[in-house]
Amino acid sequence: MKKRIVIFASGSGTNTQNLIKYFQQSKYGEIVLVLSNKKDAKVLERAKKLNVNTLYFDKEALFSSDGVLKSLHKAKADYIILAGFLLKFPTIILDEFPNKVINIHPALLPKYGGKGMYGSYVHEAVVANNEVESGITIHFVNENYDEGAIIFQKSVKLSKKDTPDTVAKKIHTLEYDCFPKVIEDIIISENKA
Repeated sequence: MKKRIVIFASGSGTNTQNLIKYFQQSKYGEIVLVLSNKKDAKVLERAKKLNVNTLYFDKEALFSSDGVLKSLHKAKADYIILAGFLLKFPTIILDEFPNKVINIHPALLPKYGGKGMYGSYVHEAVVANNEVESGITIHFVNENYDEGAIIFQKSVKLSKKDTPDTVAKKIHTLEYDCFPKVIEDIIISENKA
């Protein structure tokens, strides 16, 4: 039986779109719901076009009530994926889904992690510090930003000519190639356990 995957996202949703398309071909998992804390996030539009249910929620539903948690139970979520989700994830959900909430970060943690370090801010910091490599980190989510156990990392070489935009392109390529496969591998290994 396919595992049911729910995605949380706050932005344009290119990673989410990539995940939906990947899992439409997978025999191990399926994306059943995409949630966003932004009403006008492009990710909601992308998900709807790919026939995936969507849900907008506000901070109250996430932090002060169990509205989002009820939606996860209703969707019968097995895994929760954060794909460009910018809010700190609440412990009420983490407690209900231990080692089932997975995030992707556009840098090699522990470098360039923590509050405020997302998207272009990460790439700008990487270039400003003349790093010779960057990459992605896929990790379990805990109560602190970007501090959960690391599942997978992959690096890419950088040159002095790289700008935040060119670094972003390199990172996106890694994300699109690796994120769906790593999630699927986690599902497969759990099924074998």
